[in-house]
Amino acid sequence: MSPVFPMLTVLTMFYYICLRRRARTATRGEMMNTHRAIESNSQTSPLNAEVVQYAKEVVDFSSHYGSENSMSYTMWNLAGVPNVFPSSGDFTQTAVFRTYGTWWDQCPSASLPFKRTPPNFQSQDYVELTFEQQVYPTAVHVLETYHPGAVIRILACSANPYSPNPPAEVRWEILWSERPTKVNASQARQFKPCIKQINFPTNLIRLEVNSSLLEYYTELDAVVLHGVKDKPVLSLKTSLIDMNDIEDDAYAEKDGCGMDSLNKKFSSAVLGEGPNNGYFDKLPYELIQLILNHLTLPDLCRLAQTCKLLSQHCCDPLQYIHLNLQPYWAKLDDTSLEFLQSRCTLVQWLNLSWTGNRGFISVAGFSSHFLNETCLEVISEMCPNLQALNLSSCDKLPPQAFNHIAKLCSLKRLVLYRTKVEQTALLSILNFCSELQHLSLGSCVMIEDYDVIASMIGAKCKKLRTLDLWRCKNITENGIAELASGCPLLEELDLGWCPTLQSSTGCFTRLAHQLPNLQKLFLTANRSVCDTDIDELACNCTRLQQLDILGTRMVSPASLRKLLESCKDLSLLDVSFCSQIDNRAVLELNASFPKVFIKKSFTQ
Repeated sequence: MSPVFPMLTVLTMFYYICLRRRARTATRGEMMNTHRAIESNSQTSPLNAEVVQYAKEVVDFSSHYGSENSMSYTMWNLAGVPNVFPSSGDFTQTAVFRTYGTWWDQCPSASLPFKRTPPNFQSQDYVELTFEQQVYPTAVHVLETYHPGAVIRILACSANPYSPNPPAEVRWEILWSERPTKVNASQARQFKPCIKQINFPTNLIRLEVNSSLLEYYTELDAVVLHGVKDKPVLSLKTSLIDMNDIEDDAYAEKDGCGMDSLNKKFSSAVLGEGPNNGYFDKLPYELIQLILNHLTLPDLCRLAQTCKLLSQHCCDPLQYIHLNLQPYWAKLDDTSLEFLQSRCTLVQWLNLSWTGNRGFISVAGFSSHFLNETCLEVISEMCPNLQALNLSSCDKLPPQAFNHIAKLCSLKRLVLYRTKVEQTALLSILNFCSELQHLSLGSCVMIEDYDVIASMIGAKCKKLRTLDLWRCKNITENGIAELASGCPLLEELDLGWCPTLQSSTGCFTRLAHQLPNLQKLFLTANRSVCDTDIDELACNCTRLQQLDILGTRMVSPASLRKLLESCKDLSLLDVSFCSQIDNRAVLELNASFPKVFIKKSFTQ
């Protein structure tokens, strides 16, 4: 054989390797340009007219700024035609999530981040929307009216929520994703990302957001879904394949944080006869364990297939002490949990947030929306030493289910935000869980008398450090007095949107006198906060780092200056809609205290 042919083969392989390397190192811009090229060549017949529709209904979400009994600043405002767009500014008719910026990660109630969270999973909140007709999406437009740029991922689901028959399979596909990026302008915009084509029709769209780079709350007005009834056919013009497209699946997997089926990895993790262990068997067992600590869960499953030694290490329960399954919510099901069960005998931190939706996880598989009274009963019986329980936005749990939490006497952190916990169950929990240090009762609308709850907290929870009473509807100065005298270690207190608190009763000055360790105090939308309250905070709460007095009419620039001079660690001061604090005053305070983020918004 002529030596030319082997040489040609080598050159061909070298060229192919170079192309693959180029594909792997391609920037996201190049990837998106490739998608645009393909999508611009998609063809539809004249009869396959594009359908344009606004969201019909909001079916699920993780949090919102508004109340459960109102439409202002709630996710439900995303349903239907725009209320505000194209106007810009802060409007109550928009959808607003609970947090923004990095402030919530810096306050005493912040929990430590889970280990092994894939770096590409950065979603903090989500909202799911249904539309009237199932279509093959051609575009998704998000109408943002204030501080845009929070949306980082858009997904489509194959399930039809309006179908009377449950689907045999539920698939989620990423239409578009991007890392969090800072948008310098706060004006309204119509966000029109270039989405990829999928091979199933959908009428269920999910937006995931990350607000960490925003200077204030993002506000969304409406979502528009464009699509066609029949599946589009790609033009022959796309027959020239770009190497970027060959890598698209691998890229999507990384960007989707394991959106491909975990079960495939789990099922193939059983190792047969393979190569020797190289030099790994020369390393100490503890050193290999330390190295593997840096791998994500899918990577552990892949590595387990390489050799018996690494398979043993990857299956060691020590690797699963921290188990964060939230990034894989779209593919996690009973089979996944069954596979992980033998590895989780030493698990201490388990994150199942967002998982189990649409029947992915059953009650039997757990023995989220799959969470019910039986699950809480199992938790209370099998995990008597549990120290942290987060049931945030588990609004499908029936009220009687919360009675089981009282058995968890070692609890130190309990989050009941947006749940249907009732007063009797909560009193029982507070009576038996005296070790609580962090408690969130924000937007718990089923509680009848928050003064009774506050009295029990003051009497039983002497170690409490943080308390969230956001939008509690009826706490008064009596409840505040019980809290202040009974919980002297409080470092964080959220009394935002508590309409029954009045400064004239002395409740805020009492807080300042009796809680000198306060680092975060939110008095959002309490119009009665006055200079006297601010002066008392300046004198007694010098460790204060975050203060929200949005909406007050009684605070002057002079008292704010005194506060800023006394509280050297203050980093966030929200004086939005404070009638005495004008733009000039904010500019002067910013010039004198440049390290403090002073937020000022104005009424439209």
